Amino acid sequence: MSKSKKYKAQLEAFEHQKHYGTIEALELLQSMPHVKFDETVDVAFKLGVDPRKSDQGVRGAVALPKGTGKKVTIVVIATGAQADEAKEAGADFVGFEELITKIKGGWLEFDSLIATPDAMKQVRPLGRVLGPRGLMPNPKTGTVTDQVGAAVKEAKAGRVEFRTDKGACIHVLVGKLSFAKEDLQENFKTIYSAIMRAKPATAKGHYILSCTVSSTMSPGIKLDLSELEREMS
Repeated sequence: MSKSKKYKAQLEAFEHQKHYGTIEALELLQSMPHVKFDETVDVAFKLGVDPRKSDQGVRGAVALPKGTGKKVTIVVIATGAQADEAKEAGADFVGFEELITKIKGGWLEFDSLIATPDAMKQVRPLGRVLGPRGLMPNPKTGTVTDQVGAAVKEAKAGRVEFRTDKGACIHVLVGKLSFAKEDLQENFKTIYSAIMRAKPATAKGHYILSCTVSSTMSPGIKLDLSELEREMS
C-alpha cells in the first residue's frame, strides 16, 4: 500500500534506526507535519514476559496527572446508594438489569464499565462481549469496586488501563499531540512507573525489551532504554 506524502515527510523527519530520549522523541513527534485533528499520542512497550502463562500477564490502571485530553463515557452497574453516588460523581449511564440487558443486546457506546462487587454475578456473563474490547470490569484496574464515586472521578480525570496482548506488548494512551511536551513526559513517566510496578515476580531477564512513541497518524519513534531508565529514576 502506497504511503501518503505527509507520512513520507514524517519518515524523513528522524533517523529510523536511532533511539531517542523521551523529550527529544516527543519534540520530533510534535514537529512533524500532521493532519488537522488533534491526534492521540501513544506509547508501545514490548515486554520480556510470556503472556501464555497466567502468572506473567501484566495488567493495571493508572490516573494520568495531566489527563488524557479525551472525553470518556462511563457506565456504572450499581443499585441504591452506590448508584446515586455514581450519578453524583458524573457517570454517564447508571443502572442495573436494564443496562446489562442493553449491553447484552450489543450496545457498547462507552469507554469504561464500572461495577460493584455484588453486581459481578450478573455482569460476568457479558465477558464474551466486553472482554475482547477491554471493557470487562476487573479489580486489578479498579473497575470492580464499592467506591464507585472515586472510580468515576478518576476515570473522568484521565485514568488509562493497560494489559499485555498475545505478543507481550502493551499499548497505552499518553495524551494529545497538542499537550505541552513536559505534560506528555509526566504522563509517560506515570505510565512507565505503573508498568514497572506491575512486573510479575516470575518474569526473568530483561523486562522492557523496547519502547516506541507515536501519534495516531505517524510512524513510531524508538526510545533509548538506557536513557529512559535514567530519565524515569
